[in-house]
Amino acid sequence: MKVSLVIPIYNEMHSIEELCNEIHEVMETHSIEAEIILVDDGSTDESWKEIEKIVSLKSCVQAIRFRRNFGKAAALSAGSSLATGTILITMDADLQDDPVEIPCFLQAMEKGIDVVSGWKQNRKDPWHKVWPSKVFNRLVSMLTGVVLHDHNCGMKAYRSEVFQEIELYGELHRFVPVLAYARGFRVGEIPIRHRAREHGESKYGTSRFIKGFLDLLTVKFLTGFGHRPQHFLGTAGLLGVAMGGAGLVYLAFCWFSGERPIGTRPLLQYSIAALLLGSQVITIGFLAELIISHQGRQEGRFSVAEQISSKTMHSSDGIQQGKEHHNPA
Repeated sequence: MKVSLVIPIYNEMHSIEELCNEIHEVMETHSIEAEIILVDDGSTDESWKEIEKIVSLKSCVQAIRFRRNFGKAAALSAGSSLATGTILITMDADLQDDPVEIPCFLQAMEKGIDVVSGWKQNRKDPWHKVWPSKVFNRLVSMLTGVVLHDHNCGMKAYRSEVFQEIELYGELHRFVPVLAYARGFRVGEIPIRHRAREHGESKYGTSRFIKGFLDLLTVKFLTGFGHRPQHFLGTAGLLGVAMGGAGLVYLAFCWFSGERPIGTRPLLQYSIAALLLGSQVITIGFLAELIISHQGRQEGRFSVAEQISSKTMHSSDGIQQGKEHHNPA
């Protein structure tokens, strides 16, 4: 089992070398074949010089440098495209993730889990980051059905097939377990040790939670209605049409019963607006269905876990029989 460690880096010049040394020590201690992929996400300090020095000294390390800061999702996507391991482990470069936990992730994956997320039980961060994060994690678990204590944890392990099937963009990196679960992968978590930051400063502010909530709504729509948008848009449109139609029927009844005029009633304007809006939403749903239909991207509609045929089964039986014939004892 070869492990590829993908590490996004943004202004972490003081911690890169120490992190790589810790990872190398863990790999040697546990006899794990591994490669380290460092992705410099447009750092403005001396991070790239440190990376160049590390690459020149360690043959298991390779690196990518972005022209500017593109975000963590882009860094993970670029790093995973270079990975050759069957297992991908992502972790932050600020030394808060402890490489000692790597064997624990591998043990969890040996039990058949496809995505293992870290859970920082004793988090070494200020309270104004910890408590909003707890609220966010509960909200994500409630809306997506993927119950994890720490969706934001940067230390996670994946089977290589996960990144082959999921396209990351924007800031969807924190929702990879959710996206993987929607495609049928098995998701779990393990508690890990979290260390206090020693160098640099946090790259996330209050805007992170606003963006995270908007991304959550996007992920909820993609995982629930990504290939059937009319189920969502059509439902909302039919509700608007029903409300508008009911209002117009009521006004028509009032007119025929002699309760006139009806043109000055606000209900008339509201009913017409609801009817038109509902019709437009349904039309948008049909257009979305047409776009998905004409794209024809079959890889986005299902996920294959295994493939067998009678030929492969007979071939494997023949190989086994040949081995038994060769060793009659």
